[in-house]
Amino acid sequence: MISVNDFKTGLTIEFDNGIWRVIDFQHVKPGKGAAFVRSKLRNLRTGAIQEKTFRAGEKVGTAHIDNNKMQFLYNDGDGYVFMDNNTFEQVTIPKEQLEHEINFLKENMNVSIMTYEGETLGVELPKTVELEVVETEPSIKGDTVSGATKEAKLETGLSIQVPLFVNNGDILVVNTEESSYVSRA
Repeated sequence: MISVNDFKTGLTIEFDNGIWRVIDFQHVKPGKGAAFVRSKLRNLRTGAIQEKTFRAGEKVGTAHIDNNKMQFLYNDGDGYVFMDNNTFEQVTIPKEQLEHEINFLKENMNVSIMTYEGETLGVELPKTVELEVVETEPSIKGDTVSGATKEAKLETGLSIQVPLFVNNGDILVVNTEESSYVSRA
């Protein structure tokens, strides 16, 4: 058990029949009334995000999540197949469980698979990945408006906003949490 006063971003807790990861939290001490902790939580089983307010000092259970390094092999239509780099054991994760993550998965990419008491919860991606631009409008000489962007389709099918100087074939560094352009690789 852990007090909500000790919340940290990334902490995994167990409450309300679910496994939740703390995305954001804020300690609030109003001038009148008791202190409380306002938090934003992600359900690791469903991916749903919920805002929850706890009374200061309230206790919740901690959930120990195991992260196993695995390599993404291929998509077999029903799910995504990953292989443990040490034991060569393969795990298939259903497509529905990886709605956001499939936008960043490339074959032979190393990721962390999250498990809780033998149950596979999902994939933890690196903060950034490198993806190739497969389709975007060509840049035109003289397009120099500061901060202007255009849409680019990446090799995984994800479309993001990129600066005007990005061309087809460029390798981009993409933030996996915000699905946003970071830089050219």
